[in-house]
Formats: sequence, structure tokens, C-alpha cells
Amino acid sequence: MSIRTIATFAVAILMGLVAVLLIRSVLSGKPTGITTASAGVTPVVVANGPITRGQTLQPAMLRVVSFPTVSVPTNSFRTVAEVIPAGAPPRVAMREFVANEPLVAAKLSGPGSKANLAGSLTPGMRAVGVRVTDVAGVGGFVLPGDRVDVMVTRQVGSGDKVSSVVQVLAENTRVLGVDQSSEADEPVVAKAVTLEVTPDQAQTISLAQAVGAVTLALRQVADGAPLARRSMTVSDLGGVRAKAPVRRRAAAPQTQTAQVRVTRGVEISGYPMPK
Repeated sequence: MSIRTIATFAVAILMGLVAVLLIRSVLSGKPTGITTASAGVTPVVVANGPITRGQTLQPAMLRVVSFPTVSVPTNSFRTVAEVIPAGAPPRVAMREFVANEPLVAAKLSGPGSKANLAGSLTPGMRAVGVRVTDVAGVGGFVLPGDRVDVMVTRQVGSGDKVSSVVQVLAENTRVLGVDQSSEADEPVVAKAVTLEVTPDQAQTISLAQAVGAVTLALRQVADGAPLARRSMTVSDLGGVRAKAPVRRRAAAPQTQTAQVRVTRGVEISGYPMPK
């Protein structure tokens, strides 16, 4: 075998070794020129399973995974304690979450969430709107967070027996919003006031607005006493005396007088007889 042939085999073997080493380096996943900062990860709290809207978050429903730093969602959480802080009211899901979806503050109740009236309602309560005027709305001095009594003035009876009556529909009721604001700081004459009531009171107030005039009575901030009277009529105002019934005199009895009847053809005449 000539020297040239031996040299050719040696060069081929050397190039093959170099190719094998390069292929092994690529398959092993070793970084080639990638900086540590661009390949960093950040812990993110995600849903451990499906979470429905309105569900109260519990630690078992959450877990922490590593996200690429460049892909971390805005306003996400790093630890479960940030989502469910000790001593604070539990957060409620304002939107649905699928498994492994990152939790963000805008989709939860509490700090950082979007303005959502449903999230501020007491469990089991309802929000109902009441049409008001400058008089029915206490001159615009009813503000979010105040407490009011809700009353309706309507007509009862029929015909000559029609009378006005005032009834209390709900008492010590929390005001959720005025017009479209839940954070009004100054008095404003509004067209609508949103109240927090029970489901039965919501139905009663809705019906009352169709049959009468609904008004609000503003309570003192520390007054939580129940009302002593639930309704009032015109007669309860006092100063009005009922009219005495008119007595009719009995008619004097009529005495019958004996008469003599005389018939002349078709004409009949009567003549009284002397007693």
C-alpha cells in the first residue's frame, strides 16, 4: 500500500471523528453561545385544574410551575401565598380558568382586579337598581357605602274607598353604586341607585316601581336599629276626623182614610168619608 493511500485513510478517519464529536454535541443539548439570562425561568402560579367562575380559591387548586422569563404574564403571581394571603378575604375567580393556565390579578377579586360589581356582593345577596329623582334620592346625598330604607307610596282600594299608603320594602340596605359609579365622593343628583338586597326584596322592589313611587330614606352612619312601623295610611297622619254618619229621619206613618169609590163609565172617582 502506498504512502498516499495511507495518508488518505488517515485524513478520512480524522474528519469522521470530528463529525461524530459535533453530532454528539448537538444531540446532547449543550448550549452553544446562548447566554444564561435569555434561558432563565421564573416561578408562576397556575391552576391545578379547571376553576369555574365564582369559585373561591383554595391552596389545593393552585400550583407553581417554571415559566420562561420572557413569557411570564403581566400581573401574575410567584407564590400561592400571594394569591391567598393569610388573614385576608379569600379571592374569588371572576373568570373561568383551565388547567395549567396562569392566574392573573385582573381575573380575580381583590387588589388589582377589574371593576366588577358582582365580586363585591355579599354571598346570597342581589343588586337591584332603583329609579330616583332629586327628591326620591335625598337630594343626591346618597353615596356608595351608605345605608338607606326603601319605601313605596301607592294607592289602595277602589271607587270612593281609594286611599294612599306608604310601605317599607327594605331597611338598612347598603348602597352599592350611584348611576354607573361605585366610588362617588361628592353628592350628585343621580337617575339610578344600585342597592344590595335579598332575592325576595329584589322582587318586591321591582314590583313596587311598577305600581307606585319608590323613595329612599338615608340612615345615620351608625344607625342599624330596625324600624318600628312598616306601613302608614292617611288616617295615621292625624288631624282628620271621620265624618259622622248622616241619620235620616223616619217618615211619619201615613193614615189611611176610608173612601167611597164611584164608577161612571170608565172613570173612577174616590170620595173620603167623614170620621
